[in-house]
Amino acid sequence: MIARHYFQASILVSTLVGLSSLNLPVEASELLVGSFNNDSVLRYDSATGNFIDTLISSGSGGLDGPVALSFGQDQNLYVISLFTDNILRYDGQTGAFIGEFVTSGNGGLDSPQDLTFGADGHLYVSSTNSQTSNNILRFDGETGEFIDEFVTAGSGGVVAPFGLRFGQDGNLYVSSTLTNQILRYNGETGNFLDVFATLNPGSLPGGLTFGEDDNLYVANFGTNNIERYDGVTGELIDVFVDNSGGELDGPVQPVFGEDGNLYISSLNTNTVLRYDGETGDFIDEFISAGAGGLDGAGWLAFKEEESISVPESFGGKGLIGFITMIGIRFLLRKNGSLY
Repeated sequence: MIARHYFQASILVSTLVGLSSLNLPVEASELLVGSFNNDSVLRYDSATGNFIDTLISSGSGGLDGPVALSFGQDQNLYVISLFTDNILRYDGQTGAFIGEFVTSGNGGLDSPQDLTFGADGHLYVSSTNSQTSNNILRFDGETGEFIDEFVTAGSGGVVAPFGLRFGQDGNLYVSSTLTNQILRYNGETGNFLDVFATLNPGSLPGGLTFGEDDNLYVANFGTNNIERYDGVTGELIDVFVDNSGGELDGPVQPVFGEDGNLYISSLNTNTVLRYDGETGDFIDEFISAGAGGLDGAGWLAFKEEESISVPESFGGKGLIGFITMIGIRFLLRKNGSLY
């Protein structure tokens, strides 16, 4: 009898192992898109681009100007509320409001644009108002309590720190929008290391992402393109998306999908566009203007059923005509560079 039980158990284990090795169909992952003008977050099928539902309803939890969507280790969704200077937390499955994770203005937070979780589990946020902040703040990844000013105001010559991502070297890369540079900081201390890349005048770099090739992809709002930089040397490799077809107008954030292609939110056309992940060639308008009530296509986040793929993991609304939702025009005006 014992031998029989062992035999049955071995068959069960073998069957489970065999099934786990098969390429079985799974529920399609989702693409979340921040809809800036109506203060909501919408959910789309990541394979087809079809609208699923409104994950976060308009103004839920006081959301006002949603930017920078990022999933945490708890698989909940963290969203910057630009015009209230705080970070809100929502259930990653239902979109239900959980609470204010970083309270308004905590640590001097002012005009936050982007956030990312570090290897230490803590939350790093770019605070872009150059009159009062112009720095990178660090908050406890579990409680939301302020820890420190990780990158001090103006360190390395940063003006309007915008997109931020940790690289394979563990260091922090930050787009300095108004100096048209990508700056690199020590990932443990926050000390300035170097100017990683210098862009052409008027580029206005914003959203950043690292590809599977470990190179850095930069969304340039001013020149409506995506540039690719060597992830080790910072040398320009190419203009990955040159926008020769004119589809891209006001790129907010580049994010690679499961299919290896590059998805870019185009603010001024209120669309999400898809480009070949190897060549940069335009594929299609993945999410059309206004689909599902989309109004002001902004930050993106991919979410799978069981695991989370984060785009490592931006002032009044009257500024929308240029780069309202990610705050570049807001920053330019505050710094006296917009006339």
